[in-house]
Amino acid sequence: MEFYFPETFGEQLAFCTAAFTALAGLVIMFAPGYAMQLFGLQPRAERRDGYAEQRSVGGFYLGFGLAALMLAQDFIYMALGAAFAMAAFARVVSLLSDKGSTILNYLLLVVQAVLAVLPLAYSLGFFAT
Repeated sequence: MEFYFPETFGEQLAFCTAAFTALAGLVIMFAPGYAMQLFGLQPRAERRDGYAEQRSVGGFYLGFGLAALMLAQDFIYMALGAAFAMAAFARVVSLLSDKGSTILNYLLLVVQAVLAVLPLAYSLGFFAT
């Protein structure tokens, strides 16, 4: 099996989103303490379940990103974009209802919105082939 890198610009953007997702998942899965520190989260000393939750989320990102990279299908990219769109929507809900109006939350909202738009724009045909 050989490595597949897309030829069209739109698919390259979707591919890069999948690669970023897999890379973020790898970091979150194998360095959950660093990821929690980066996002300002700290587990309580008596309850270290936060590490397991972070590793689980990281594994999900890694698996989803790798599946999108290996399969490279329009519907997989659409699912990846839809997942990031829902994550961005959930962040907006949090900003409005949880009083989470911080610079980090706004920055992550922009990142999630961009990660949603790139694969969705490709899979919905907004990039010329």
